[in-house]
Amino acid sequence: MHHIDAELPSAITRVLEDFLHNAGDPIRRTEPTFGPAVDALSAFVLGGGKRLRPTFAWWGWRGAGGDPDSDEAQGVLRAAASLELIQACALVHDDVIDSSDSRRGAPTVHVAFAAQHRQQGWLGSSESFGWAAAVLIGDLALAWADDMFADCGLPAARMAAARPAWRAMRTEVLAGQYLDVHTQATGDASVEAALRVDRLKTAAYTVQRPLHLGAALAGAEQPLIDALLDFGGDLGVAFQLRDDLLGVFGDPSVTGKPAGDDLREGKRTLLLALGLAYAEQQGRVGEHKVIADAVGDPRLTDAEVDDVRQALVDVGAVAEVERRIEEMTGNALASLERAALAEPAAHQLAELADRATRRTF
Repeated sequence: MHHIDAELPSAITRVLEDFLHNAGDPIRRTEPTFGPAVDALSAFVLGGGKRLRPTFAWWGWRGAGGDPDSDEAQGVLRAAASLELIQACALVHDDVIDSSDSRRGAPTVHVAFAAQHRQQGWLGSSESFGWAAAVLIGDLALAWADDMFADCGLPAARMAAARPAWRAMRTEVLAGQYLDVHTQATGDASVEAALRVDRLKTAAYTVQRPLHLGAALAGAEQPLIDALLDFGGDLGVAFQLRDDLLGVFGDPSVTGKPAGDDLREGKRTLLLALGLAYAEQQGRVGEHKVIADAVGDPRLTDAEVDDVRQALVDVGAVAEVERRIEEMTGNALASLERAALAEPAAHQLAELADRATRRTF
């Protein structure tokens, strides 16, 4: 296997370090006060994450015939790595939207800046300062993502081919975020609404568009792109369903998030939608109440989270989500076969599909 293929996450991280250093330096010099905000973004981007989106983009490129020994390989790495900056924007803003206190076992950006405000005894509300900083830092990440993508150094024809994927992805992730908060606000607990959010927020943005972007950068034809979009659609939803199960059943020491955080936050997941629907169909009033009352209750205790877990298992929602994960992963792998990608991409994407849907964090 080529050395970039074998060490993809560290290759992506190196490219990001390089970009963040060069992007941050001028403003740091002219406006030192903004330095901590730039540092916070760099620390956030470099401090963790599975590098999933750039990985899908890279294998989309390799699968469509991209050569890792060509002059274009470094440019593709840069284009792929820019997806991590869109991800940083989404996560920093997501944490504000969800009022999350921790991510990857560390304080979220808005919480860290609020704490700084408090320690320094500055004027006004610490919380408002934290929110403002996080909004601006997320915006900076999105602006820098555009810069990193546009300046990746690939030929104009390649960039033109990839731009539709880039544009669609940015719009879809924001639409998905909005759909998510809208679903919570309207209390739409339908299976249909949960799947719509999953398709936009996770499938399109995490798997489909990164693959589309990479394949387009290699000059792929439409049938190949379509097969990758089918693969990514099913895999992306399966990935999100695994995430939803981990949000309720995951081990906090592994996931880095408190147990039951998704419940407290009021996330309308497919798991909960099925739990409520099944409880109703089966006339299980008690289980229905346990699940319905837990969603969006910030004061939910660990014992109450256990009751919800039990209810979700008892009505069959957990088994159904597991069944769907398996079925969608199978469909995804069938689409992957149809794509007939160059090796080692076909094998690597099949491996990724397996890892993404069986993981424990």
